[in-house]
This record gives sequence, C-alpha cells and structure tokens, in this order.
Amino acid sequence: MHVRATTRDDLAVVDALLARSYPKLLKKDYPPSVLVTALPLISRAQPALLSSGTYYLVETDGHRILGAGGWSRDRQARTVGHIRHVVTDATATRRGVGRLLLGHVLEQARVQGVTQMECWSTFTAEPFYREMGFETLGPIDVPLQPGITFPAIRMKQRLL
Repeated sequence: MHVRATTRDDLAVVDALLARSYPKLLKKDYPPSVLVTALPLISRAQPALLSSGTYYLVETDGHRILGAGGWSRDRQARTVGHIRHVVTDATATRRGVGRLLLGHVLEQARVQGVTQMECWSTFTAEPFYREMGFETLGPIDVPLQPGITFPAIRMKQRLL
C-alpha cells in the first residue's frame, strides 16, 4: 500500500469509494432516517478538495483504491487544520489503511506548520481517531444543507 495525492482525475474513483463504503460502514451507528438524507450529500467527492494537494488516496500496487482522506487549513487560524472526508473501503477495514492514511495526513499538516488538527468524526470512526491520539470534545451537528444536519463527534489533536 502507498499514499499519493489526488487530482481532479480521481473524482470518479473517490465518488465510487464513498458511495460503496459509507452506507456499509455507517449503518450500525446511524438510524435510517439520518442516512437517507445524509448519504446522498456526504457520499460525493469534492472536486476542490481533490485538487488541493492535501487530499490523498491509499492504493495497492495493483492500483486498487483502499482509502481516501485529507486535511485543509483553517481560514482564520492558520496553525489549525481540519481532517476532511476520510473513508476506508468497507472490505479493507482493520488492515492498516486508515492508520497509514491518517499518519500521512498528520505528518503533511505538521510539515506545513499546523499545530492543532480538528476532526468532525462519525460515530463509527470515533474509536479509531481516539486510538490515533485525538481527544473527544463532544457531539456536534454538522450542517450539510439548509434543514439537514449530520450528527458527529468533535475531536482535536495537538501536533508536536
């Protein structure tokens, strides 16, 4: 497995990864009423993020995509970063994909001067982020569209 930066050309593969993995991974932690409104909105790649230079894919030597995710810098607090749109293929969980990806994300942010990383984790991923050194701050409702929010967990980690 290796990590590489995405480009706009990766839009279709990231869309496919999100669309096939989020429904399976989130099903046990969210009621159908939340998933029916949220999944169509969160299961789509964000073109600007893919071309940002801070969004990455984990792929095998055979070019199978196993994970995606990245970070962005806070617009006002330049030393604060935000974890963005992380997903692991539902068939590849617990095989080091997320650990490899998040390790790369945190190191790249650290190199670029980020001293604190924030994350709005799904309920499903909270234990993973805690294992990776994030502290749970509490629940948050992430606005997706007017009248549609997604329940999540706000977390942070100090990068040294």
